[in-house]
Amino acid sequence: MTLPQKVYFDRNENRYGPAPACLQVLREAAPELLFNYSRSFEQGSSSDLAARLARLHGVPEQKIILGYGCEDILKEAVHHFLPVGRAVAIPSASWWYYHAVAGEVGGVTVEYPLRPGANRYEYDVTTLISLREVANPALVLIASPNNPTGNSLGHHDLLRVLEAYRDVPVILDQAYHGFVAAESDAIGDLTREFPHLLVLRTFSKLHALAGVRIGYALCGDRLEAFRKYCARYLGFNRLSERLALAALDSTEYYGSVAAGIARSRQRVYEQFRSLPGCAAFESDANFVLVRMTPQTSALLERELPARGLIVKFLKEPGFEHHARISVGTEEETERLVACIAALTSQATARARALGESA
Repeated sequence: MTLPQKVYFDRNENRYGPAPACLQVLREAAPELLFNYSRSFEQGSSSDLAARLARLHGVPEQKIILGYGCEDILKEAVHHFLPVGRAVAIPSASWWYYHAVAGEVGGVTVEYPLRPGANRYEYDVTTLISLREVANPALVLIASPNNPTGNSLGHHDLLRVLEAYRDVPVILDQAYHGFVAAESDAIGDLTREFPHLLVLRTFSKLHALAGVRIGYALCGDRLEAFRKYCARYLGFNRLSERLALAALDSTEYYGSVAAGIARSRQRVYEQFRSLPGCAAFESDANFVLVRMTPQTSALLERELPARGLIVKFLKEPGFEHHARISVGTEEETERLVACIAALTSQATARARALGESA
């Protein structure tokens, strides 16, 4: 018996894969990329990629930090900014790693709420701002879009938070930026206006380069000590830099990827909103949070893996009977949606037949 090919909808990877230009970089990579350190300093730069990102965002190159994805820079930031026993404000439903890395330095996590609306989660900005007086956090962490809820913090609300915490380091984690068409990208202006702001970006999600681990940050003007803390005298991974540069040159390709993911998100919304007692929350990322009845959740968690479809079913308090579905290509998403429709239809038919025979 041939087992069905597995499709992973559980870790928010971009299943479209990187741009053809990135694959060309791998094919043409010269050995000196591996055995020589960077020579970017000869052109007065810390790295070719940092210089390119500085031009892209309209900031001095000194405000760019490179790292091994957002995870690397996030860890450095929390270790640098969070004293033992001080509070860090963290979203109530977000990446588990935020709590873990705060615990590494003896920090105290204070949660501010995310609340579900009819079709979308929303940040409770008023409560977040009130934590300034209640918990006096030494650090504030905002994920926009947030994982697993998929919602972003609107520009007006972001300005409210940044103004309230103007003299406190704020980390804006934008790992999932770029999946919404015509999304605002004025982070260079934000870091000029708010000198304690640190914005995180990655090439892992939209650009489908998770396996080469590369990300970056933009620093506000008052974070000079942190920039020095993160400095790498011998440079960064030169092959990863070349791949990221090729991705930045491939805007048309990634625009088409974002459009395909938007269509796939819509298919997931439609499928779960058609099921009694289920809901799908609108997302600005490459995944959708869905809420199910206990019966539907148990059915799909049991049956989908046997069909080669791997979905992340959440177990955290408040998210029982929820799943976070990373949308794949349109073909993969259609396979998933069709399977869910067939399984739930069969279950409904069996329940009806049992009821009629009782």
